[in-house]
Amino acid sequence: MINQIDEIDRNILRIVQNDASLSVDEISAKVHLSRNACWRRIKAMEQAGVITGRVALVDPAKVGAPLTAMVLIRTNAHDPTWIAKFQAVLQSFPEVVGAFRMTGDLDYVLRVRVADVPAYDDFYKRLTSRISVSDISASFVMEEIKDTTAVPL
Repeated sequence: MINQIDEIDRNILRIVQNDASLSVDEISAKVHLSRNACWRRIKAMEQAGVITGRVALVDPAKVGAPLTAMVLIRTNAHDPTWIAKFQAVLQSFPEVVGAFRMTGDLDYVLRVRVADVPAYDDFYKRLTSRISVSDISASFVMEEIKDTTAVPL
């Protein structure tokens, strides 16, 4: 599908990544298409999996999760059973807002949102009681310089 995306589709994607609450009429006016043509393009991108969902972005501080921890994990277990269990455990923790398998020295990096350091400590204890890891450490974000959900187009 990526080869079939033209500049109009890219413009639509830029708009909806910035504000998915806009109506089709508002989007179509911005990209200079008829309402129906714009709607068809959006539906085609949804069906092709280019647009995977529409969400509301929430201010973490206003809902009690202002602290971001980057959790660095190393493991000696790389068998399918451990990996499946690890993935299931991570899915059960709402604090984990991002989880990434890495190349290099680290095996996994987690992006975790919590209220404060004691809340992180509670998360840490619950995580390590459910899954065995070789090494785990965290760095706390002091300042968010850039944090976006928008994919560059």
